[in-house]
Amino acid sequence: MKVTIDEFKTHFQGEVLLPDDAGYDEVRQIWNAMVDRKPAVIARCASTEDVIRAIQFGRTQNLLISIRGGGHNIAGNAVCDDGLMIDLSLMKDVQVDPTTRTASVGPGCTLGDFDRAVQVHGLATPLGINSTTGVAGLTLGGGFGWLSRKYGMTIDNLISAEVVTADGRQLYASESENADLFWGLRGGGGNFGVVTRFDFRLHPVGPDVLSGLIVFPFEEAKQVITQFARFTCSMPEELNVWMVTRKAPPLPFLPEAFHGKEMVALALCYVGHPEMGEQLIAPLRDFGTVIGEHVGVQPYVAWQQAFDPLLAKGARNYWKSHNFTQISDGVIDAIVDYAARLPSPHCEIFIGTIGGETTRIAPEAMAYSSRDANYVMNVHGRWETAAEDERCIAWARAFFAQSQPFASSGAYINFLTQEETDRIAFAYGATWNRLVEIKSKYDPTNLFRMNQNIKPV
Repeated sequence: MKVTIDEFKTHFQGEVLLPDDAGYDEVRQIWNAMVDRKPAVIARCASTEDVIRAIQFGRTQNLLISIRGGGHNIAGNAVCDDGLMIDLSLMKDVQVDPTTRTASVGPGCTLGDFDRAVQVHGLATPLGINSTTGVAGLTLGGGFGWLSRKYGMTIDNLISAEVVTADGRQLYASESENADLFWGLRGGGGNFGVVTRFDFRLHPVGPDVLSGLIVFPFEEAKQVITQFARFTCSMPEELNVWMVTRKAPPLPFLPEAFHGKEMVALALCYVGHPEMGEQLIAPLRDFGTVIGEHVGVQPYVAWQQAFDPLLAKGARNYWKSHNFTQISDGVIDAIVDYAARLPSPHCEIFIGTIGGETTRIAPEAMAYSSRDANYVMNVHGRWETAAEDERCIAWARAFFAQSQPFASSGAYINFLTQEETDRIAFAYGATWNRLVEIKSKYDPTNLFRMNQNIKPV
């Protein structure tokens, strides 16, 4: 195999790392510290040609292949044991056309890379809420964030993609070319090939937006979350409000007496004129006793990075997630119950509000089908040491079970952990059978199986 590796390196433009090479351990580490796998080979691609060579090498050597974009996925599928890790993180170029309001984005870009490039022109597309997340993984699983109520899911703004398939072909996928592949890419995860370029539609956003946090004491959690549920049913689509309950970090705008204590926060972003936004968010302050507030006009890119310190790489993470069409009393009671028993100061329960434009696409228009979801809830277990694993995971699973009777159909594929293979078909719902057909066409041997896997026939 040594000779084969040398031949592979000869024609490879990027960097090939073996376990004894400097930099190997750093590159194999991903966001979730619970995942500690050691690939036999890491191929750090510098071009589409490198991706083609890497796939061909992995296939001929019969190696398990994993694909790393940002390395942020909770399940840790970016890295494999004893196989080939195809690392796209060096392919970070972003080309913006402000006239057509489109951007062409490399598969190694993070949300931060994308946002910085397009915000120069006062443009953006719906992405997630943590700037270190990879654009590729986010997009292939659906993608949603602060802009989604106004402009839809990330995949609703995907115009086309360049894809390298399991047999080494480079294909262009859009509504008019390889339309079945394009359909599958929009929510089907990394099941059909390696995307080497994404083309997105952009929208006028910012560069400054009204955004921030309003924080309430946990004793008022039920009344605050109840009013949050009512308010978000009728707010305009330019406004988005999310709810998070956790132990308060030592934020400078919170009184020191509340640091480390349970709290409820409303996080908001308004993409219209700030004066109108101020009028719209005024009722939020009447939901309870405000113990701290940090709301104002700031750059959109700054708001996109606001939660980065709480989501930094290196902690141990375990998630459980549900979709909801509405936040019922039963859900609220479960949240209050389990948020009072957080097993770690880093654990949290959040509800991301979507709805609006995300619900106007037909469920079978693309692979992602959860168009009735107005809310996505994530039970975010997060802690520092392996000794805490059992306690924190048990807490997340128990809350997931308690809130399940109130959930709607489907699930957000990007929030599924590696153990939740039994929920993959459930997550896709009505689109599952067609996904199996497309998988069977483009990857009949299941070469790309380090993902939330859709097995071919």
